[in-house]
Amino acid sequence: MAFTVRSELFRFDQKFRSGVAGKRVLITGAGKDLGLGQAFALAAGLNGAAVVGVHFHSSYVDAFDLVSKLRDQGVNAFPVQADVTNMRDLWAMRSYVIEQMAGSPPNLVICNSGLAEKGYQFGRALKEIPDEKLAMRRARVRQHFIDNLEQSRIVLDTKIDGFLAMTHLWAGEAVYHQELLQLVYVSSRMAIDPGPTIPGYVISNWGVLQLPKVLAINLGRNSKFVNASCVLPPFIRTGMTEEYTEDPAVFGRWQPRMLETHEAAKAFMQLLARPTAELDQGIFALMVGGIADNVALSWKQVHLDLREQPLEWSEGGVLKF
Repeated sequence: MAFTVRSELFRFDQKFRSGVAGKRVLITGAGKDLGLGQAFALAAGLNGAAVVGVHFHSSYVDAFDLVSKLRDQGVNAFPVQADVTNMRDLWAMRSYVIEQMAGSPPNLVICNSGLAEKGYQFGRALKEIPDEKLAMRRARVRQHFIDNLEQSRIVLDTKIDGFLAMTHLWAGEAVYHQELLQLVYVSSRMAIDPGPTIPGYVISNWGVLQLPKVLAINLGRNSKFVNASCVLPPFIRTGMTEEYTEDPAVFGRWQPRMLETHEAAKAFMQLLARPTAELDQGIFALMVGGIADNVALSWKQVHLDLREQPLEWSEGGVLKF
C-alpha cells in the first residue's frame, strides 16, 4: 500500500476539532502519500468532519489508499480525480462532489494543489563550457530556456489557474445555496520571503495572497456567504522536500528543522478552530522556533501594506490635455 504515515498522529484533542467538526470538506492535492494535502485529509477525517473529499490528479494509488484508510476508521471519505488546470475536468467534478456530499456542496474547501520547481538560475546566463562550439552553446542555451520556463509555467498554472477556478466554482455554489463556505488557500512562506532559483513557485504563491480580497470585492453583498484566508506554511517534510531535509542552507534561515506533516496539520487545526470571522481576509504564517529536538509553533498574521507616494518630478510636471 502507498500509505506510510501513522494515522494515529492525526487524532487531536477536542479543542483542535471545532474547525472541521460536522463539515463537508474538500481538499485539493490530497492524494500524494506523505504530502501536506494527505495530512489535512487525515486531520479533517479523524477529527469529526462529516465527509472528506480527497482530490488528486495523477497520484491515484496513493489517493485510493488514503480513502481506504479513512473508511477503515469510520470516516465518510471519497476520491475525486481532476486536473485543476482543466476547466472541463473541474466542471465535471462539481456534480460528482455534490452527489457524494448528499446533495450539498462543500462548506470547507482547502486549496492545496501545487508543484515545486526543480530550480534554475533565473535571469543568469549559463556558464560557458571550454571548447564548446558556438552553435552547440546556442542550442544548449535555447533548450535550457525552454525547459526552465515550461517548468515555471506548469507551477503557475497549477496554483493560479487551479485556485482561481476552484474559488469561482465553489463560491458560486455557496451563494446559490446561501450557505457559508470557508476557503483556505495554502500558499508558502516564500511568497513573502523568496528563496532563490524558484521564480515560478514564488510568484504563484504571491498571487494566491490576493484571492480573498479579489473574491470579496467581486461578491459584494454576497461576500457574507464566503470566508477566505491564506496560510503560509514553513518547510515541511513531504515527498517534494525530502531531498532538502538535511540541508540547513535551504530551510535554516527560518526554522531549526523541517516540520513533520502531523505537526503542521495540528497547527493548521489550531488555526481553523478560531472563529471564522477572525480568519476572514487574513494571511497567517506558521512560525517555527525553538531547537530541533523541541520546536515551538506559533502563528503570525501577515499584513500587506500598500502605499502610494506622489513623485515630486511628476507633481511638478503634471500633463494636461
